Amino acid sequence: MTSRQRVLTAFAHQPPDRVPIDYTANPEVDAGLKRHFGLADDDREGLLRALGVDFRTVAAPYTGPKLHPDYDDVRVDDWGRRRRWVDHGTGGYWDYCDWPLVEITLDDAEAWLMPDPDDHDYDAVPAQCRRHEGFCIVVGGDGCGDIINQTGMLRTMQETLIALATDDPATLRLIDRRLDIQHEVLRRTLRAAGGRVDLLRIGEDLGTQIGPMIGPDLFRRAIRPRHQRFVDLGKAFACRVMIHSCGSSSWAFDDFVEMGIDAVDTLQPEARDMAPSHLKRRWGDRLSFHGCISTAGPVATGGVDDVVADVRRTLEVMMPGGGYALAPTHALQSNSPTANVVAMYDAARRYGRY
Repeated sequence: MTSRQRVLTAFAHQPPDRVPIDYTANPEVDAGLKRHFGLADDDREGLLRALGVDFRTVAAPYTGPKLHPDYDDVRVDDWGRRRRWVDHGTGGYWDYCDWPLVEITLDDAEAWLMPDPDDHDYDAVPAQCRRHEGFCIVVGGDGCGDIINQTGMLRTMQETLIALATDDPATLRLIDRRLDIQHEVLRRTLRAAGGRVDLLRIGEDLGTQIGPMIGPDLFRRAIRPRHQRFVDLGKAFACRVMIHSCGSSSWAFDDFVEMGIDAVDTLQPEARDMAPSHLKRRWGDRLSFHGCISTAGPVATGGVDDVVADVRRTLEVMMPGGGYALAPTHALQSNSPTANVVAMYDAARRYGRY
C-alpha cells in the first residue's frame, strides 16, 4: 500500500498492510535522529522516510507583516503570544510569558492584531501536495480551532476558564475572531489543494492527568459548536477529521462521534480513563486512534527492550480491525534517548504488520 492508502484503510476500520506511523518530537530528539541516520540538519523529509512516517502536512505560508514586535529576550508571534526560552537540563522550551490580555474589554478584543487571511500564499499549496504524492496529506494542527490553550496563552489559563464559565463577551469575541481567521485560511487552503487533502487536524486539550479540565455542559455550550464549524468544513472537502486532546479526555468521545469526528490524537495511556484497552473496547468501532505511545513511558525512562515491549503491547490491543495509527503522545521529549526512539519506530514497522 501507499502511505495514503494505508492511513485511509486504517481510518475506515479495515486492516491495512501495516499500522500507519506518525512522528513529532522536540528539536533535541530530531537532531539526534538525524545524526543517527546520517542526515543533514535540515533534511526533515529524509528523517520522515527513515522512520516510515505516513503523514505529511501542507499549509499556506503567512506572507504578511510582523504584527507584534519582539522585545528583550521575548519572541512574539503573529497572534501576539509571547515566549521566553526556559532551559530544563536536557533541552528547553520557548515557554509562554507576559500574558498581554489578562484584562480585556470588547474594544481590546476588536483591536488586537491578528493575521489577515489574505496574507497567505495559497498558490504554494498545490506544489506541496504534488511533492507529497502518495502520502496522507494533512492540513491544520493541534492549535487549529483550539479555544482553551490558545486563549490562555494571551489571557492566562485561569482567566480563560473563568471567562468561558461566565460567557465573558470580550473573551468570546477574541476567540471568535481568531477562529474565523483560522477557518477562512483552512477553507482557502483546502480549495487550493484541489481535493488532495485527506485529513483535517484540529485540537483542544480537554483533560488533566486525573480527570476532565471542564464539565460536559461547558464543553457543549462554549466549545462544541465552535469546533463543529471546522468538522463541517473538513467534511465539505471530503476530509476525515482528527482532533488532538491531551490528558483524560475520553469523557468527550461520544460527543466527538456525534459531531462527525473520525479520529482522536494523543491518547495518553497513563491518564484517567485513557488505557488503550478501554478506548478500543468502547469506541473502537466508531473512532480511530492516533497515538498511545507515552512520551513519559519507556521511550523516556526505559531501555530498548522496554520500548519494544511497550510498542508490542499497544499494537496487540489497538491493531485488530484497523482504526489505529502509531504515534507518540504529543512530541517526543528531549530526555528520550535516540536508541529508544529508533527502537520504537523499528518495532512499529516490524510488529505492526497484519
